[in-house]
Amino acid sequence: MNSGNLYIVPTPIGNLADFTARAQSVLQSVQAIAAEDTRHSRVLLNHYGITTPMFALHEHNEREKADALVARLQAGDDIALISDAGTPLISDPGYPLVRACRAAGIRIIALPGPCAAIAALSASGLPTDKFLFCGFLPAKQHARIQALEAVMAESATLVFYEAPRRIVDSLAALEEVFGAAREMVLAREISKQFETYLAGSIANVRAQVQADANQQRGEMVLVIAGAEKQQDSLPIEAVQLLGLLHEELPPKKAAKIVATHYGLRVNDLYRYGLELDK
Repeated sequence: MNSGNLYIVPTPIGNLADFTARAQSVLQSVQAIAAEDTRHSRVLLNHYGITTPMFALHEHNEREKADALVARLQAGDDIALISDAGTPLISDPGYPLVRACRAAGIRIIALPGPCAAIAALSASGLPTDKFLFCGFLPAKQHARIQALEAVMAESATLVFYEAPRRIVDSLAALEEVFGAAREMVLAREISKQFETYLAGSIANVRAQVQADANQQRGEMVLVIAGAEKQQDSLPIEAVQLLGLLHEELPPKKAAKIVATHYGLRVNDLYRYGLELDK
């Protein structure tokens, strides 16, 4: 008996008209649908008259269910994987199942479709030739700052997801780590009635969000310009001082001290410090 296929099926992130004909056809034809939240997905399936049996596959049970689902696929069943919205696995459950299927030789068929990160990036007006998707920022402030510091010297455009209840704190953290002038775009409620793009410096976007409670609601994508490329050379005195401080202080703090002393860019020195670590 031939093994079945695992289909990765994107679902709308807002506008139901974004549900492709192919996605509907696959969900009609498979033997079962693995859904992040069956109650949430039932609304979408009912809208399109899809009656395929559904079961829950989410972050709390996906590892324990992966082996059983691989066995079911090996027995010949076709299974579709969907999340609450957008493309599965992109900050959504499904990775353990896909990895287990790949290891078992199960055929995996990924359908193209809605993805908030790609939609926001394509409309941001920021460089798209190189980007880094970072998922959701940590909920706690200290961990959030650390996560941003880890990518502050990255030259690629950065893409984050964020929840409405944390957006004000996250924008404050962005300004603290990246500086007030770094360019960014906040995309909110993509494809929905109140879709909004706020573009400008981090300080400007933060001010707009703080001044308008409506901009603190809904699903959000943060697109941040990458750091400017490091200067070709740094003064030898600055490099020497940075090397000395780097042995005793965190890279960011050492970079700030040297930058202030010599009138240089913090990001240039920070990137140089990271190279020292390597």
